[in-house]
Amino acid sequence: MFSSKENLGIFFGALAFFLFASSDVLQKYATINHTIFQIIFFRYLFLLLISFFESKRKKNNFFYKTNNLKLQLSRSIISVIETLFFVSSFKYLSLATAHSVASLAPIFVVILSMLFLKEKVDKKLWFAIFIGFIGVIVVMRPGFDVFNIKSLLPMGAGFFFGLYQVITRKVSSYDSDETSLFYTSLFGLFIIAIFVLIFWNPITIQSIFILSGIGLMMTLAHYSLIIGLARAPASKIQPFHFTLVFWAIIYGYIFYNDIPDAPTLLGASIIACAGIFIIRNQKKTS
Repeated sequence: MFSSKENLGIFFGALAFFLFASSDVLQKYATINHTIFQIIFFRYLFLLLISFFESKRKKNNFFYKTNNLKLQLSRSIISVIETLFFVSSFKYLSLATAHSVASLAPIFVVILSMLFLKEKVDKKLWFAIFIGFIGVIVVMRPGFDVFNIKSLLPMGAGFFFGLYQVITRKVSSYDSDETSLFYTSLFGLFIIAIFVLIFWNPITIQSIFILSGIGLMMTLAHYSLIIGLARAPASKIQPFHFTLVFWAIIYGYIFYNDIPDAPTLLGASIIACAGIFIIRNQKKTS
């Protein structure tokens, strides 16, 4: 079916983002009767299981040893904040709007890489960044009656996800991928567990199935992405990140009868084009 290892990797990369989008449908539904912390707890619980499986697959028996604990802790805290912002946005916004605004992440990566990693940003990238923010303004429409202050939630998620990726680049010079995955999930699980106990909602048998389904789907998505990146370059997989908006529109219509208006579709398209340009331009300059 697949003519090359790279094509197989691209397939798994595309599958990963489809699964991420599919899990978002369940997460939005789960926000009705569960706290955000309960949803995220199950995400990190299953992510921790991936870290054990991936370490065993790579025969890394010392995956729990880190050369920079402070950086790993910082990365985990930022991951928790990003996840809190993003899952919270599902409670108040349509899937399409949440994903459209959160798609700013690649743009934030460029800005933050310049500030913290001292990477150079040429005029083409600055232009793409400007265009990307124009797209966000089109989606959010500040100053108009349709503006929703809660649309700042996915923007915050995009910022912290960008920061998470920048720190991931930094931590990669100290630890293996499986070590980083282990500490992100372990610290994240511990931090969220505290809030789960404070903000507790009764859990039914149905709740366990729903929350476990979210965790399982996220696990499959993460592992599909791991398989994809092991077989194809990131530059050919990362553009599929923008298919999340496409799937969000379809799922939003099917399950929540959400039909994005023309400005939302236009803004999402502008953000996606800017993001893809940045990804491709980074490939050429790297």
